[in-house]
Amino acid sequence: MTSAREIMSGDAECVRTGDTLTQAAQKMKQLQVGALPICGDDDRLHGMLTDRDIVVDCIADGGDPSSTKVSDLAGGETVTIGADDSIEEALRTMVRAGVRRLPVIDGHELVGMLSQADIAKNCPDELVAELVESLSAAPANN
Repeated sequence: MTSAREIMSGDAECVRTGDTLTQAAQKMKQLQVGALPICGDDDRLHGMLTDRDIVVDCIADGGDPSSTKVSDLAGGETVTIGADDSIEEALRTMVRAGVRRLPVIDGHELVGMLSQADIAKNCPDELVAELVESLSAAPANN
């Protein structure tokens, strides 16, 4: 049984709740990613922030990303996967939540990110096809 820990990207970086959306966008650009986990000062996961969140929930509404805090967009339940959970469980979680990226946690510590691309590179074609088909039919959450 392959675990999330075995195929995740282990170099996940957080954006902090006190950061501005401009700082978050700059970090996304630097890291060449479209989503970042949101962590508090306690290093606990508080949510996920996507480039789409910045555009739709701030800029499109006339908000100022240089003064809007990441914490203003951190809300709702964050879907995660345990580091030692199976890839099959990760797939079920992604499909059920309609997400393309999952923060991977060990206890309360963020240890990595598992993306649709990680699954595509490491799983059998039939699992990848099932994931892509399910996520393509649902609106993207992250």
